Amino acid sequence: MRIVIAGGHGQIALRLERLLVARGDEAAGIIRKPEQADELRRLGAEPVVLDLESATVEEVAERLEGADAAVFAAGAGPGSGVGRKETVDKAAAVLFADAAVRAGVRRFVIVSSMGADPAHEGDEVFDVYLRAKGEADAYVRGLDALDWTVLRPGRLTDDAGTGLVRLEAHTGRGPVPRDDVAAVLAELVDTPATAGLTLELISGPAPVSVAVKSVAGN
Repeated sequence: MRIVIAGGHGQIALRLERLLVARGDEAAGIIRKPEQADELRRLGAEPVVLDLESATVEEVAERLEGADAAVFAAGAGPGSGVGRKETVDKAAAVLFADAAVRAGVRRFVIVSSMGADPAHEGDEVFDVYLRAKGEADAYVRGLDALDWTVLRPGRLTDDAGTGLVRLEAHTGRGPVPRDDVAAVLAELVDTPATAGLTLELISGPAPVSVAVKSVAGN
């Protein structure tokens, strides 16, 4: 498979690229800064330099041509202000989804956040973030041309992955290592029977492959 990942230099995306390449898939990561390209190449992934905050749908669709799946793993990051929650967490996700439709890439996985809700209230940066993520999710779920899956991890940690997770429509809050988020993404991309599902993810009792298989087709 060829999988194109938005936010290709992000902490989850780098882990995902490593996993995809290791299992023999082609991974391409969309990055904003040319100086990030070498790190992707070291992983065996293809760097694609493109700024999703200024690119057109046509430009993004061109990079998605021939892909078997698209993963939106971009984010403005914890240090960013309100404005970039709108331009990255929402607008770039919408752009990437529209480009996938235009390029004919049906399989689409979006990394969201637990608590994401388009009706979330409040004006603090985190409130805006949850609202932006919720609006992006709602937009993606409204696109019939995509076989979408929305993944909403709990609190992300840099702990070593255990390979054991809880993946359900509603898990309740909890932490999850970025390693395990990447492992779940790799499995989801390869499991089209999870299309149409919005899933929460935290650490838990089930091996990743078992957890994904158990929700597939539900």
